[in-house]
Amino acid sequence: MKERTTNILITGPPGCGKTTLIKNIISDLSFLSPVGFYTEEIREGKMRVGFRGVSLDGRTFLLARSGFSSRFRVGKYGVDKAGFESFLATIPFQDAGFVVIDEIGKMECISGQFCHLVEDLLSSEKCLLATIASRGTPFIEAIRQRDDVEIHLIDRKNHMDIAGRVKERIRALIERT
Repeated sequence: MKERTTNILITGPPGCGKTTLIKNIISDLSFLSPVGFYTEEIREGKMRVGFRGVSLDGRTFLLARSGFSSRFRVGKYGVDKAGFESFLATIPFQDAGFVVIDEIGKMECISGQFCHLVEDLLSSEKCLLATIASRGTPFIEAIRQRDDVEIHLIDRKNHMDIAGRVKERIRALIERT
């Protein structure tokens, strides 16, 4: 395991603003060349029908959708594991000033390729900013227990305070490398 913590994890209940916080940090620290992706809900009217991923260079991919035929399921959603893995292969993580992953969750962890990527990033010297599910698979629980991660629990009240602290922490980590 590496000697210093470069892994910043954001957690909190669904709908508390984790992705909004990530997008704010990406925007404010774009000059540091972040690479990665975040997830968005797919809605039809007021109904959530799935999730898509968006790379930081604007490309999108389907992560999961109700009605999507797949042997990989989380709740009512069929997960496009092959599409997700193809998308991951196109992201130049090695070129990143810092890496963004939104999120380390049950749907994403269906992919062994994703889990290996997360393990490699956590063990690298690269700064990793990721959201992580509040609970989940043994893999998710193991990440939350690592000594080389700092976890920030957000809610609607502390959202902006945490964003400021995380931005300062990323700047400091990158300046030291």
